[in-house]
Amino acid sequence: MAINVNTVYQTVLLILNKEQRGYLTPAEFNKIASQVQLEIFEKYFEDLNQQLRGPGFQDEYADRVDNIEEKISIFKTINPGIYTTDYFLIPEDLHRLGGIIYKNEQEVQMTDRSEYLRLNMSNLTKPSLKYPLYIQEGDKIYVFPEKIKTDISFSYIRKPKPIVWAYREGPQGQYIWDGAPTGSGPTIPSTGSVNFEISEQDQVEAVLRVLMYAGVVIRDPQIVQAASAEAAKNEQNQKT
Repeated sequence: MAINVNTVYQTVLLILNKEQRGYLTPAEFNKIASQVQLEIFEKYFEDLNQQLRGPGFQDEYADRVDNIEEKISIFKTINPGIYTTDYFLIPEDLHRLGGIIYKNEQEVQMTDRSEYLRLNMSNLTKPSLKYPLYIQEGDKIYVFPEKIKTDISFSYIRKPKPIVWAYREGPQGQYIWDGAPTGSGPTIPSTGSVNFEISEQDQVEAVLRVLMYAGVVIRDPQIVQAASAEAAKNEQNQKT
């Protein structure tokens, strides 16, 4: 399950208010929370690599690996490729490319320019509809043979969506979460709230990391130090 954005925001505000440390606006929270989610998301891959490099990859690591892979799995997606001019565009939300598929059945093999030129010199090795190739250059994907302009799909791990705590204004001009039954006027932003997509197991870490950045925003080094220490302790507990 996803982490409710209002739960995290209200927890952060409660801690800041209890310590009389200042206030974090919705706009500030949205930027910080999006950065925090991306950091935790990136850490999934670091943790997975660390577990897979364990000595002999014994059974005792299996549950940890399965847990991390489950966290990553919700970001796996397949989308059709968009062709423009002479290449396909990489999806905007792409984080890691898993593979490229032609007509939902044929995997397109990756190559580079020099290898492609060499393969293309022979009728036996040149790319065909049965054995297509692709070259990635920046945000462009060139598929060969060039007659392939449709039926391309990208299998990839997407980036998490940016966090949004949307609100309406209350009678006294206060911020009221758009998921609450009260409040009036248009929702700001109009797109509405967007929850954290990372695992609910990481809710504590998300709160601590937001608090750490909040300490920087409100210029309170004590909040930064306390949140950093708790975040480090929480991460160590997860690894033991």
